[in-house]
Amino acid sequence: MFDDFFIRALFAGIGIAFVTGPLGCFVVWRRLSYFGDTLAHSALLGVTMAYTLDLNIAISVFLISSVIALILIQLQKKTNLPGDALLGLLAHSSLAVGLVVIGFLAFIRFDIMGLLFGDILAVTTDDLIIIWTGGAVILLVLKFIWKPLFASTVNYELAEAEGLNPDRAKAIFTILMAAVIAISIKMVGLLLITGMLIIPAAMARNISDSPQKMVIFSIVGGLLSVVLGLYSSLEFNTSSGPSIIAASLVLFILSLFKIKQSIKLKN
Repeated sequence: MFDDFFIRALFAGIGIAFVTGPLGCFVVWRRLSYFGDTLAHSALLGVTMAYTLDLNIAISVFLISSVIALILIQLQKKTNLPGDALLGLLAHSSLAVGLVVIGFLAFIRFDIMGLLFGDILAVTTDDLIIIWTGGAVILLVLKFIWKPLFASTVNYELAEAEGLNPDRAKAIFTILMAAVIAISIKMVGLLLITGMLIIPAAMARNISDSPQKMVIFSIVGGLLSVVLGLYSSLEFNTSSGPSIIAASLVLFILSLFKIKQSIKLKN
């Protein structure tokens, strides 16, 4: 069954959608969209390190993104700079370093478009193993930290007073973000992975009246985006990664009509 490249792409996209749905909800709730961009930019450095040291790309991206995430946490504690300034500093610095390293690797051919926008149609069976195994681990860890993470999202002081250790939950969540970017990079690329996290979650927020429903609708939105995006890519001969994000955007726009209907009913 997995001999067909399109079937592999579908299974890869479905696996990613199951993971980005719940994580994306926390990205929206905690207003961390720029944090996702920062880790995505740092992924380029991870890719170049993988080529340099002959490592698996997903593992290398995970390690570099995790280091960037932990550096951010330490900088937040040791400087008075606002969070957006730190994120911008790390995002552009890691991107610049990655591009500089690419300049030294003239003997290696890079598929820059594939790195930036992904190529889900090129996933292999080994990639599927990484996506589904890594995704399962991410969801298990997220389930473990769900209570302190959600509590600190609602009220940090109250979560800390109840002994839920929100700082530890936040640190683990940043590592999970690095992991999801690592397993998703081949699917939608550096520039679009944040869209996969944010847009289905934003769509779900428009049509949900509880956190649980938002998570479910976010996963469903991601699944629909993958299926619609891949089939439209096949039909219209467009890039697969951008087509998936474009499908997410269409679903988000449709969710806006739900908001308008709710406003009319209230009035």
